[in-house]
Amino acid sequence: MKQKINLSLMTLSVLAIFVTMFCLTSVYYNLFQEQVRKDLKIEARMLSETGISRLVENQGFIGDEEIRITWISQDGQVLYDNDVDTHYLTNHLDREEVKAAFETGFGESVRESDTMNMRTFYYAVLLEDGTVLRVSTRARSLVSVFFSAFPVMILILLVILGLCLVLSHLLTRQLLEPIREMAEDLENVPATSTYSELSPFLDRIREQHEDILAAARSRQDFTANVSHELKTPITAISGYAELIENRMVDEKQQIKFAGDIRKNADRLVSLINDIIRLSELDYGGGTLDFTSVDLYEVAEERIELLRTNAGRKNVSLILTGSSCMVTSNRSLLIELIDNLVQNAIRYNIPNGSVNILVEQRGGNAVLQVSDTGIGIPKADQSRVFERFYRVDKSRSRETGGTGLGLAIVKHIVELHQGTIRLESEMGKGTKIRIEL
Repeated sequence: MKQKINLSLMTLSVLAIFVTMFCLTSVYYNLFQEQVRKDLKIEARMLSETGISRLVENQGFIGDEEIRITWISQDGQVLYDNDVDTHYLTNHLDREEVKAAFETGFGESVRESDTMNMRTFYYAVLLEDGTVLRVSTRARSLVSVFFSAFPVMILILLVILGLCLVLSHLLTRQLLEPIREMAEDLENVPATSTYSELSPFLDRIREQHEDILAAARSRQDFTANVSHELKTPITAISGYAELIENRMVDEKQQIKFAGDIRKNADRLVSLINDIIRLSELDYGGGTLDFTSVDLYEVAEERIELLRTNAGRKNVSLILTGSSCMVTSNRSLLIELIDNLVQNAIRYNIPNGSVNILVEQRGGNAVLQVSDTGIGIPKADQSRVFERFYRVDKSRSRETGGTGLGLAIVKHIVELHQGTIRLESEMGKGTKIRIEL
């Protein structure tokens, strides 16, 4: 990464240097051309005011080697030229600057030489006697100027490149320093970095790092809880089986122990099923297909199946509401309703009730389960959706709870991008409201 940044900076530096030099050369060359034109105008004005005919007659020549002066008659014949013998010069009426001078009083033009290394600047002015005075001078072309300065430019380029190399190295190291510090000690990265633009990046990395650590701790806790929860029924089954195997109990106790073995085996199966299901939900629910499902119809079906279980505990189930369509998976809705209603039955009081409401509210499907049970303490309400968290562990095991029911409910709601809200009061019951 460091090498790429250095290379990019060097490439940009070289490009910037060449572009800058070319632009500066062009600007200064344009200024130079303007100055040449102004000098030619001044020279022509001075000669016209002095009197070109008188100077020719008295001196025979005018000007110096840098300025060429040409005097042209009304019919285009060259009367005088200080650089070339007039006998070798053709008629000048077709020259751009001369034609313009006869028409408008003055004219100017620029012509390239055959070698393209020189440019000739012309300025012509109409005199009072009807003749035209033309002055001209030669100057290097832009390309010639640029290439003549090329050796100096290369020297300057090498010096600047050396400076850029040092600066790019320092800047790259300064730019990457916060990232290096973060890589070495992510836990103690300073809240502010050298560049404010890196702060969101550092915050995001820190947040992801904390999430990964939290997930790792959660996975570790989950593994420990799974081991503990599975160990309890297995230990009980093993103990009862050993007593029966060694004929340490009578026939009546054997029947009781066999019942306890069956209960613990059922609990073990429930635990394993919930753990498997929770793992599937952790990965997005597997390959579940979401279709349009009537939530009220599913609730009505499940409640009829759960009435037997509720009847054993003298708990009545009451369903209210109306047809409510939701985009979901039928098996997920069955798990959602079963876990909520079974919890409401399990932690209810004798002759208590469970009220299930299904309705459409504000474009969302609402499922609300209220019970007249023992309630949940305020301190525990924020944690009841955690895996294996139980308000009363002994009662939970007695009633057959695995501690995973509400965790599964939470995952199903999250898969639907829904919301879940819990209200509870000790001795008065619990209400859980879900919107999908």
